[in-house]
Amino acid sequence: MPTPILATKLYIPPPRPKVVHRPRLLERLKGDMQRKLTLISAPAGFGKTTLVSAWIVDCGQPVAWLSLDKDDNDPARFLAYLSAAVQTLAPSVGDTALALLQSPQLPPAEVILTALLNDIATIPHDFILVLDDYHVIESQPVALAAAFLLEHLPPQMHLVIATREDPPLPLARLRARSQLIELRVADLRFTPAETASFLNQVMGLNVTDPDVAALEARTEGWIAGLQLAALSMQGSDDVGSFVKSFTGSHRFVLDYLVEEVLQKQPETVQTFLLRTSILNHMCGPLCEAVLLERAAPGQATLEYLERANLFLVPLDNERRWYRYHHLFAELLRQRLQQSLAAATGDPESAMHELHIRASQWYEDHGFDFEAFHHAAAGHDIERAERLIEGTGIPLHLRGAVVAILDWLESLPVEVLNARPSLWWRHASLMLIDGQTTGVEEKLDAAEAALQDVELDARTRNLIGRIATARSVLALTRYQVDTMLAQSRRALEYLHPDNLATRGSATWIMGTAHLMRGDRGAARQALTEAIALSQTCGDTFTTILATISLSNIYESETQLNLAAEAYRKILQLVGSQPLSIIYEAHLGLARVLYQWNDLAGAEAHGQQGLHLARQYDRVIDRFIICEVFLARVKLAQGDVDGAAAMLAQTSQSARQRNFVLRIPEVVDMQVLALLRQGDLVAAAQLAQTVELPVTSQARLHLAQGDPSAALTLLATGRQQAEAKGWQDERLKVLVLQALAHHAHGDGRAALQLLGEALALAAPGGYIRLFIDEGQPMAQLLAEAAAHGILPEYVGNLRAALEIEQARPALLAQPLIDPLSDRELEVLQLIAQGLSNQEISERLFLALDTVKGHNRRIFDKLQVQRRTEAVARAREVGLL
Repeated sequence: MPTPILATKLYIPPPRPKVVHRPRLLERLKGDMQRKLTLISAPAGFGKTTLVSAWIVDCGQPVAWLSLDKDDNDPARFLAYLSAAVQTLAPSVGDTALALLQSPQLPPAEVILTALLNDIATIPHDFILVLDDYHVIESQPVALAAAFLLEHLPPQMHLVIATREDPPLPLARLRARSQLIELRVADLRFTPAETASFLNQVMGLNVTDPDVAALEARTEGWIAGLQLAALSMQGSDDVGSFVKSFTGSHRFVLDYLVEEVLQKQPETVQTFLLRTSILNHMCGPLCEAVLLERAAPGQATLEYLERANLFLVPLDNERRWYRYHHLFAELLRQRLQQSLAAATGDPESAMHELHIRASQWYEDHGFDFEAFHHAAAGHDIERAERLIEGTGIPLHLRGAVVAILDWLESLPVEVLNARPSLWWRHASLMLIDGQTTGVEEKLDAAEAALQDVELDARTRNLIGRIATARSVLALTRYQVDTMLAQSRRALEYLHPDNLATRGSATWIMGTAHLMRGDRGAARQALTEAIALSQTCGDTFTTILATISLSNIYESETQLNLAAEAYRKILQLVGSQPLSIIYEAHLGLARVLYQWNDLAGAEAHGQQGLHLARQYDRVIDRFIICEVFLARVKLAQGDVDGAAAMLAQTSQSARQRNFVLRIPEVVDMQVLALLRQGDLVAAAQLAQTVELPVTSQARLHLAQGDPSAALTLLATGRQQAEAKGWQDERLKVLVLQALAHHAHGDGRAALQLLGEALALAAPGGYIRLFIDEGQPMAQLLAEAAAHGILPEYVGNLRAALEIEQARPALLAQPLIDPLSDRELEVLQLIAQGLSNQEISERLFLALDTVKGHNRRIFDKLQVQRRTEAVARAREVGLL
């Protein structure tokens, strides 16, 4: 579910019909629009928003507007509204950024902003983006996001920030580079002439020049103070006496004037102002619900307040939604506290009642998140919990999760102990948010709170939920025994109708079996988890269990089945960047790698890495992705790049104590050292961890000791066949063939290679063979001479020829060099294969082959196949 966008936050305030014309400031604002930023910084009440809205009318450029509030301190909400604001000018811009925000864990802000900025760069005209009330932003992540936006601002975009205080942006650097237009208090305060114009023309008073000068001096040109003074003077018979008594600092003057203004309003209006001050946004029916008084019709009162200039800001063109001026709202809330204390003696309960009325109205009208906000403010825990349990709040989005987590964090322990389900909810939402620290303690507290509770069906179901959360936590720590124990406990206690949680627990059980190597039990549990989750419409668990099942397809050498399943998952998820699908990208990348589609493997590997990095930093999934990408670099011939990446990955794994990942990193580092020809360093590094049998055997082969390799591989094959692990058996067969060939036993080598080819051919394995280099090339040549699987062996030999020609092709004499895949297609074109034959040979769609042809022709600057072959030979590509 996308983040709901309140359109009124994107509404550009229209110029007021009566306003002081300020040409000196408008001229300053026009300035040099090639500069990045216009900053309007001054305390409340200096007319910042009014000035910008007046300037927009004559600026001659399209303008996007975003009015910020405290809720925008959530990065997800800020970025969503930022994208939505730009979409008011270019509807298609920002779709990618908004899609990135539909994730349980918010991607790095730089990633989302990069997507947005790339979209903005396509806008063909200059435009302005206004961020109003920026001072409400206190969150460091949002501040860093704004700084990143400013640093990488496209040239056609100009940013305007209106704020009460300077934002944490590199203002000094912008000044030094002449990239900043600034308006501050000294610029914004009314001059004596503007003060006179405001008091006498806009407010309709008849203030003498001496009194104007006195008010201007005492308010220091502060526009809000002057406005409040003018409201107080309306109807006064002695303006001079009022001006003389008008003294004090802004705070005390404002308190005095608000009191004066409020006292001059009818009692019904005063009540309306005070009680509706709890609302951040208001409409007539909502105000009526809060007041429970039909004597003061909500819409009519709002329209009266707007006409009376009582600090009411319209939020839409229909004049349906409004808000109070922030400073005015703060003061009204202070007065409300005082009023309720005087009237009831229990102001807290009375305030809670107002919030609960607002919550009820929001819930009745489908605004569940706003309803939760007021239920929490009204301390109605039962209502707030019920709203969380419902389907109206998008709990898979981080913005909603963080707001609820903040509320749960604020609750006293006594309240949580009285409602153990809130302890569980807190822990579960932390896991959804990618947090693991503190989860176990909250689950412990939930169980402790249940000790004296009657073990009825509801309590049993909660125990099952707690156990499920523990099993998920154990998965993040690779604690297989705990995963099995807690998932079994969950299934024992969960209500039979709780299909969603039962599906999650069964998925964890299947994953635990898979991690133990019991693939049969894993397949059975995962199939059941998919059935349960599909029955109840739990897409989340369906995706997770299907990914795990696809891993089993891979392990059974069923690459086509695995690729189809991974692609269906990615199609199901669409553009939503859910972190859980990192493994679908990585799984598809592994299959594409074996099919020798290195470009596709790298693309999906990078996407998997990006998603894996969304997890809490104590979770190691990104290490797995980096190791795979290093393997791709090795296949691309970039051995030094792979070594450098692995060095960084090794450092990350050791710093974070990811002990289970260190052997995988070392394994790939040993392979990189072998590719570099450094056998001594490879052997030394291999002694630091226990490498897989196949990796140890490969090292022995590189050292010229095939006998030692064969001894290891015999044991490895026996284990793989005993467990029915087809993937491990295939790897062993390939190395056994090479070892026998190196040992001079050609007959045994060909027999073992034939077994490996027969096992690998249905899945279309390529890299498994060609990664072994020249020894495999010799062995495949012998297999071809003996007529072993001629078509498959022919494909492998063609791929190996391209692989061995790579060093000469890296220095292509083309401005835009051909990619590895394009070189492969070009080789097959030169052999006379048709597009259909190339498609079948490379396991590519026909349209994909045609696309490669077009790019090859463009890069070679030719029109047809014969010209491409001739040109390629001319420049040494063939």
